[in-house]
Order: sequence, then structure tokens, then C-alpha cells
Amino acid sequence: MRAVIQRVSHASVTIEGQKKSQIGAGFLVLLGIEQTDTQEDIDWLVRKIIGLRILDDENGVMNKDILETGGDIIVVSQFTLMASYKKGNRPSWIRAAGHEVAVPLYNSFVEQLSKALGKPVGTGEFGADMKVELLNDGPVTICMDTKNKE
Repeated sequence: MRAVIQRVSHASVTIEGQKKSQIGAGFLVLLGIEQTDTQEDIDWLVRKIIGLRILDDENGVMNKDILETGGDIIVVSQFTLMASYKKGNRPSWIRAAGHEVAVPLYNSFVEQLSKALGKPVGTGEFGADMKVELLNDGPVTICMDTKNKE
């Protein structure tokens, strides 16, 4: 499982001209799921995201986590994070999980992240053509891969 976490002032997801989700300050999480991902990957990633201390304290130092600031989170599925680009110039997504694996894992990730955050998490729509708008704050962008936990 790969995640790109961006600290945002605001973010939204629009599908077919309709705003599906929007948040204020917090995190935009782009989530890529591969065929071999499990609940263990979800547990680890949720724990890391919730504990990530990249939000400013009263001195403007990145020292607070999302729970301390009361921030929001929006999660967008993005299979292209699983791109393999070693051969040629056209990426392959062979490692990306198919819908039968990815959809239940995505839903479980969103549910677990919502529980850990203590409030609903905004989402996109799995497999939809989404327009994601954000104002990256910092910019601060963190990449995590559950296959590289150490």
C-alpha cells in the first residue's frame, strides 16, 4: 500500500461536475493498493498517518498531529501510485490491485481512518474520473509505502 500525504489548507474532490467531498485544513491522502496488501498494511498506515507530526504548533514548528489540531482528512484512491516505470516510457500498473481486492481494502482503510480520527473522512469514488483540488500548505508532502516499514 502506498500513500502520498499532503498537508493542505483545503481540498476537494469533484466527480462529473458535482463536489463529492471537501475539507478544510488537514491531510489529502492519495492511496494506492496492490494485490498483496492486507489488513496489516491498513493498520500500520492508519497508525502512521494519525500520528504524523507535520502540523504547526503555536510557534510555527511542525510538531502536532492531526488529532491535536482537529484537522480533516480526505482519501482518494489512486492506482497510478503503483506504477512500474523500469522498462520503457509507458508505465505498467500490473502491481495495482483489481477492484475485487482494492475496493474492500479501500473501504476498510477509510473506515479505520475515520474511527482513528474520531469523525468522518472525506472520499473520492473508487474508479471514477475525479478532479482533485487542493492547496498544499508548506508545501508538505510525505510518501509512505507499507512494504518499506523499516
